[in-house]
Amino acid sequence: MILVYGLAVAGAATVRALRRRGIDVVAADDRVDDAKRHLAADLDVELVDAPDDERLAQLVAASERVVPAPGVPETHRLLAIARDAGRRVVSELELAYEWEQGRPGGPRPMLAVTGTDGKTTTTLWAVEMLGAAGVRSVAAGNTDVPLVAALDLDVDAFVVECTSFRLAWTEAFRADAAAWLNVAPDHLNWHVSMETYTAAKARLFSQQRADDVAIGFASDPLVMAHLRRAPAHHRTFGLTGADYHVAGRDAAAVLVGPQGELGAVASLQRTLPHDLTNGLAAAALVLETGLAGTAAVAAGLASFVGPPHRIELVGESDGIRWYNDSKATTPHAASVAIRSFERVVLIAGGLNKGLDLAPMAAEAGRVTTVVAIGEAAGIVGATFAGAAPVVTADSMAEAVERAGAAARPGDVVLLSPGCASFDWYPDGGYPARGDDFRRLVHERLATTSSGAGR
Repeated sequence: MILVYGLAVAGAATVRALRRRGIDVVAADDRVDDAKRHLAADLDVELVDAPDDERLAQLVAASERVVPAPGVPETHRLLAIARDAGRRVVSELELAYEWEQGRPGGPRPMLAVTGTDGKTTTTLWAVEMLGAAGVRSVAAGNTDVPLVAALDLDVDAFVVECTSFRLAWTEAFRADAAAWLNVAPDHLNWHVSMETYTAAKARLFSQQRADDVAIGFASDPLVMAHLRRAPAHHRTFGLTGADYHVAGRDAAAVLVGPQGELGAVASLQRTLPHDLTNGLAAAALVLETGLAGTAAVAAGLASFVGPPHRIELVGESDGIRWYNDSKATTPHAASVAIRSFERVVLIAGGLNKGLDLAPMAAEAGRVTTVVAIGEAAGIVGATFAGAAPVVTADSMAEAVERAGAAARPGDVVLLSPGCASFDWYPDGGYPARGDDFRRLVHERLATTSSGAGR
């Protein structure tokens, strides 16, 4: 029997995959509601509601392995009980990898992406390039399709978005090509420390083989330190000084790899610095594995439109542009967004994840006004004190109103919170926050004679 702890998207997919393979399963969850009870009934699996330590110890002892859902943190009592009982703790990535290795006909190629920021964009961009090469692939892992579910799809390859939550409980999972984009403090409400957070991500390189490819961001010293120790073949990406880089300037700038020119920067839908490095990382993944050639990469670079809530232009009026970067739930991500513009009216705050928000103020010279929101409004205000004027807002509608009043022609109004969203949007997360912002901006621009939300 296998114990699956947590019955949300990944947990439910894991239960389904185990049951399809004839493996006995019991599920447990700290917070069971009617929806989870109905789901358990549909899955035909026992669901234990918030077991106490004694009951949990019994469940663990009766199980061959324990599979925690991504929402179960390192500090959860489940992990200590499993260690004491000598039971293996594995993630859905580990299960999926084991099953794929035993696939009749052999395993399909697996590409993987990790990092604090940029994982989703890079993963989806690699899928786009593979599609241009005629290779059927799926974005799996930390997406709507957990890897255990993706195994049953009729695809030629997998591109796996790997969070530290999933990597922490892997022992053998490896990718033919793995890209590590960056590392900065994040999820310290899940991990015991920054050290365990980094160690989880480092498994993506350390578990590779000599004939795999490890791809690291040349401008991140910590990533590069782990790349130097990786057993796989090494490649780097970055704006300059890397195997995959940008050559030339302005209209003549091009993305370049060891294979030669990959595409003109001007052909990309967006050309912010992190867009270029994400595109280079995706190109390295597909080229180094031989799954795509330079023509497909060029086509994928030009056709890709990034996912929403990531420095997404949502409207422009009277010389003021409005951007939705709700996905920026860390100070590091927000600082990247702020650096992308010269004059910013910043909407920031939300539910802090135990992180130091100081990196958000590293580019305070670009910030003309800060609109502080959510539970962390006070921390945001203190972070920018003396560096930029700060006003507070008690709702997203008020934040949009105050930001609009502060903005002047040539400014960018940027929702880049640097914090999680579950204080104001407990059920929808950062997408609900971004959708709310986009709707309010469109409503505001619709009332102006020259405004045109888009």
